[in-house]
Amino acid sequence: MTRPNYLILALAALTGSAAGGAPVKQWIDPTTGHEIVRISSEPGTASLYFHQPSYTPQGDKMVISVPDGIATVTLADWSVKPLVKGKDLQLLFTGRKTRTAYYASHKRDDAAGATTIFAADIDTGRTRRIATVEKGSIGSINADETLLLGQWAESDKPLQPDGTQKQSQPEIRQQFGQASYAANRPDGTPYTFAEAKEVRLNERLEAGIPMEIFTIDIRTGARKVVVASRDWLNHIQFSPTDPTLIMYCHEGPWHKVDRIWTVRTDGSQNTRIHTRTMNMEIAGHEFFSPDGKWIWYDLQTPRGEDFWLAGYEVATGARKWYHLDRNEWSVHYNQAPDLRHFSGDGGDSEMVAHAPDGKYLYLFTPKDVPDVAGIHAANSGSLISPGTFVQEKIVDMRKHDYRLEPNITFTPDGKWMVFRSNMEGTPQVYAVKIAKP
Repeated sequence: MTRPNYLILALAALTGSAAGGAPVKQWIDPTTGHEIVRISSEPGTASLYFHQPSYTPQGDKMVISVPDGIATVTLADWSVKPLVKGKDLQLLFTGRKTRTAYYASHKRDDAAGATTIFAADIDTGRTRRIATVEKGSIGSINADETLLLGQWAESDKPLQPDGTQKQSQPEIRQQFGQASYAANRPDGTPYTFAEAKEVRLNERLEAGIPMEIFTIDIRTGARKVVVASRDWLNHIQFSPTDPTLIMYCHEGPWHKVDRIWTVRTDGSQNTRIHTRTMNMEIAGHEFFSPDGKWIWYDLQTPRGEDFWLAGYEVATGARKWYHLDRNEWSVHYNQAPDLRHFSGDGGDSEMVAHAPDGKYLYLFTPKDVPDVAGIHAANSGSLISPGTFVQEKIVDMRKHDYRLEPNITFTPDGKWMVFRSNMEGTPQVYAVKIAKP
């Protein structure tokens, strides 16, 4: 980029409006050389959790949460427009078939504890009631938008004794701020944030609270239990392409639980996706590939020592593992729409990898480990296919507090990453261009 263009970008940091045609702020990351725009203007604005669909099927708009409701973002110019007003609203996801934003309203006068699910037309703002959930919360919608997916617990035991952390869908706690965990060792000294989180997760798991994963038929309102257990069930998500395939997890300390499972909407084919082979091995933060053919997840063999992004092919059970170094480990990963790249959002030194220099957003390009001289074992086709990543640092996150997870998503054209950050002091929504200027 020439100096005059660079100055234009620098001056753009002083102009723009979240309700107008320009981003609020725009600059070149001096460490990585990538262009960043701050989309939002209001502190507490949030993009959706990393595996939740947040874009229209046509790929021209996305939805975000704002302090007074829900807004749309036009990706062509990053302009933000209010969609639905209301402080009691919870943005859930967009439809994969229709231009619809689904959200929950917890304000009801005739049914204590019930939640009403609404749909808003992303273009017109017209809203309609979809269903009332008498107990539990909604976390996903299937590919043809006929079924809602929810979870319910008999009691909502707080993860933190002061009641600040609710157990249902922990990722939702981060919509408007930072998660907070605290616990003390037997000698009275405090655990680190990461250690305290493990203590609280284990307490919730050991409580043995009855839970259900259920579907609601959008047309009839019929509620059907898919899985029932005293284990902690969480991280529910529908396949982006198969309307009958559900993925969920057994929540708790990852080295203690068999976390990743799939099941059909009729309750059949309840399948464990990853089997531990060593003590302290962990697997989690699972997500579907954009085409629904693969499940990807963070794998550590053992925890905090050796790091992989692991893949499981749904149709065949084939496995791919891509190796990462300590600094490249990320809280969440995601896959680009063209399936050729992955993202990673890094982590700080207190997190599971204890990375000395891991506070970056990354672009990862897979690189398979080939057979030497074309010679392979007779059973190589049934073995794990190994690989590595060629990494590029995309955003310098050293001013970011990782108690707020960045939750990267790729824009549908694959040209930008959208993420949350508090690197300027308050939670905001940003986008970074993958190609350097």
